[in-house]
Amino acid sequence: MDVGGTFTDRAALASDGRVVAKKVLSTPADQGEGVVASLDGLGARAAAIVHGTTVVTNLLLERRGARVVLCATEGASDLLELRRQERISLYDLTRHHPAPLVPHERVVAVPERRTARGIERPLAAEGIGETLRAVLALEPQIVVIALLHSYADDTHERTLADALRAARPDLDVVTSAAVLPEIREYERTSTACAEGYARPAVMRYLSRLTERVERAGQPAPAVMTSGGGMRPASAAAQHAASLALSGPAGGVVGAAAVLRALGAVDALTIDIGGTSADAGLILAGEPLVESGGEVAGVPIALPRVLVETVSAGGGSIAWVDDGGALRVGPRSAGARPGPVAFGQGGTEPTVTDAQLVLGRIAARAMSGGVALDAAGASEAIAALARRLGSTAQATAQAIVDIADAEMARALRRVSVERGVDPRGCALVAFGGGGPLHACALAGALAMPEVIVPPFAGVLSAVGLALAPERHDAAMSLLVDCAALDASALAAAVEALASKVQGSARRTLARMRYRGQGHELEIPVHQADDGSSLRNRFAAAHRERYGFGLPQEAELVALRHEAGEVAREAQFARDPAVAGYDAAGHADAGGPADGAVVHGPRAVSLPDATLWVAEGWRASALAIGGWRLTRERT
Repeated sequence: MDVGGTFTDRAALASDGRVVAKKVLSTPADQGEGVVASLDGLGARAAAIVHGTTVVTNLLLERRGARVVLCATEGASDLLELRRQERISLYDLTRHHPAPLVPHERVVAVPERRTARGIERPLAAEGIGETLRAVLALEPQIVVIALLHSYADDTHERTLADALRAARPDLDVVTSAAVLPEIREYERTSTACAEGYARPAVMRYLSRLTERVERAGQPAPAVMTSGGGMRPASAAAQHAASLALSGPAGGVVGAAAVLRALGAVDALTIDIGGTSADAGLILAGEPLVESGGEVAGVPIALPRVLVETVSAGGGSIAWVDDGGALRVGPRSAGARPGPVAFGQGGTEPTVTDAQLVLGRIAARAMSGGVALDAAGASEAIAALARRLGSTAQATAQAIVDIADAEMARALRRVSVERGVDPRGCALVAFGGGGPLHACALAGALAMPEVIVPPFAGVLSAVGLALAPERHDAAMSLLVDCAALDASALAAAVEALASKVQGSARRTLARMRYRGQGHELEIPVHQADDGSSLRNRFAAAHRERYGFGLPQEAELVALRHEAGEVAREAQFARDPAVAGYDAAGHADAGGPADGAVVHGPRAVSLPDATLWVAEGWRASALAIGGWRLTRERT
């Protein structure tokens, strides 16, 4: 089950690989209500349930997490404010980074210090007592301990944590070395604070959800992580920061499964929902996983499927700014009241209303029992057009064009900025709005083809059902490749592997040229040594950036993943497909397998609508879904 801003999607994967999908309206006040509602009609007890949640993302966006007290090394207690000393905008001095999750007045300086060479100032009993008194006086809901160089030796963090737990057994304590045992004190501190900030709410949510699901006769749910694997709810509750991109990761995993079924390898993905659009990247048939990034302005340095999110979805509201210019988003109509076309009380025009006015969505019953109100949508767009001194058609087209431009920028950021030429990739378009915008986005990036997968409207939920269980362990290991022999590397890999269990295993090395500030992740093979790793890194660096450097490469960290082998779906074409012309009139019978549709024309899918733009043709795929290519001239 995947919770979105407008709909909660359920995809049931049968033992023979068939998929049965369902959509219900989301319940923003309590996501669990929509999740349990999506289970209605399942008809049997599931072998497993996997859930994609936006709880952590919402907590970070809305800044309504726990009251955290941070314990930091004395003399280094301003890390969250100092960040990396970069400005949020190079030329706009009026813009500022979001406020830290823990304000300065709730940071306690701990009298200790460890350097890269060892303990310089021991954590004495007197210092522990002083720290405890200061922490408890601040009445924390949870405490985060992030001390310098704890990735190399976390003795001080563990000692202080034990003392806090002894003083207040009901108090949860997070140590940075347990969350992220890697170099870079700012990212480690920020990630640990995100964990503490989100953990209490995540634990409450997953506990309530587990009770509800079990009362419905179903097994306790597992939860999708940002890295593309899933964990049981009990384990996920202790790794809240790893759930920040839970839902969007499922969509990219599902898109990768469709690509593999088609024999394709490289693609950009665009998942357009009611509130936002998520752009992703798949290379060699696998989602690109990076070592971290920001979520709602908060750096979280944990593995994550690459997703670039923008506030451009079907519910994004169109409005006129003080200068008289048309704007779209970032405000969204969400699930309640939703677009005007949903007839749920919405009054402000949205992207969905514009698409309806343009004749790209048929006025028919939609998922979740929503009956489209074409007249209401038309009047909302017409009212906005009058303010602009334009026509309803021109205004609707402008709304869609603005949303498309925002999404195209996100697609460029995940591809061009990583050295990937979008002209050599397919565009996999899904979510309720993905197939509507696909042709325009592919055209903007000169992409040769679009793939609209089967179950496009619920593909994130399909990806959740396919996701394997996965656990990982990491360690810092700063060493020049020239000084790294095969036995030392094998010993480090074995030490990591002993911490996690699973039949599917892989180890990744984070590497850089000496002097660089950022790394690339390189796969580690059996019998590797420093020389083979350096060669593999140099080739990856040239592929990503177009050049190499003469200086020595160095290994910065190792990450080991273990878990199950990923499941695959036997996609089958859903016969409930009707075709619509540009005016929204239904074709009798709709297109059959192997049919070709020439644009401009709309094709109504079971859970979305596909717009085949002028100059494009769509061919029905044997596995379900459509492949779109440009017409030959």
